[in-house]
Amino acid sequence: MEKRSKNPVTGNISDVLEWYTDIGMTVAIGNAPVNHKQVRPSIHAVTNPMLPAKTGTDPLPKVVASSKQVVNSKAIAAACKTVDELRQAIINFDGCDLKMTATHTVFSDGNPEAKIMIIGEAPGADEDRQGRPFVGLSGQLLDRVLASIHLSRTQNIYISNIISWRPPGNRTPTPHEIALCQPFIERHIELIAPKILILVGGVSAKTLLNTNEGIMKLRGKWHEFKTDTMQNPIKTMATYHPAFLLRSPGQKAAVWKDLLLVQEEMQKIGLA
Repeated sequence: MEKRSKNPVTGNISDVLEWYTDIGMTVAIGNAPVNHKQVRPSIHAVTNPMLPAKTGTDPLPKVVASSKQVVNSKAIAAACKTVDELRQAIINFDGCDLKMTATHTVFSDGNPEAKIMIIGEAPGADEDRQGRPFVGLSGQLLDRVLASIHLSRTQNIYISNIISWRPPGNRTPTPHEIALCQPFIERHIELIAPKILILVGGVSAKTLLNTNEGIMKLRGKWHEFKTDTMQNPIKTMATYHPAFLLRSPGQKAAVWKDLLLVQEEMQKIGLA
């Protein structure tokens, strides 16, 4: 029996059609062009004609702060009259599941008498091991950046995070986790009573400035932070997280501009 050619170039038309079938090509060329690279809608997507379509400008859903856990964390934080009491309250707090997978509760570092307070997102692996914020590569970069305007955690700055426990795999904290921990960091700020707040990274900035705007829009200008129990707002600067700078060193110039604004304000209020 003659062996049929499977070469689509040299074979006859029946060989070509058989070869197309073998490789899974079963649809003929249509009359209209088709962009096969275009992202197709998920087969799981269900559209409800009674509901308005969501757009890219829709705000992120707010976490309802009425759960018993969030109410409990607010009450615990409000009852703390000193920084030491707050530290112990957070160590004893079992309402956040992140504590179950963390090695240490990471509370703060630096001078608690400082008038400049820096707030990041959450501990990473190095911070979880040592129990101090910003001690890994990003923390070392933060120290060098702050030194450029004569700031040091051993002298004139105080550092903490929105979240006191490392999220597994260094993932971004969930809205619920942030809502549970937000009363503690807000009380922390009230007790330290800094003159200037520096919010490092998008999670910190969005949480404490109560906005859905991204860090690119928030950085480079002054904001105000104020809780219901504070008499006066605190001047607040948002800037990029040093971990982002490690991935995008070209953005260091933007952080330098932010810090020059901080230095200018320090000089204005007698902190420099």
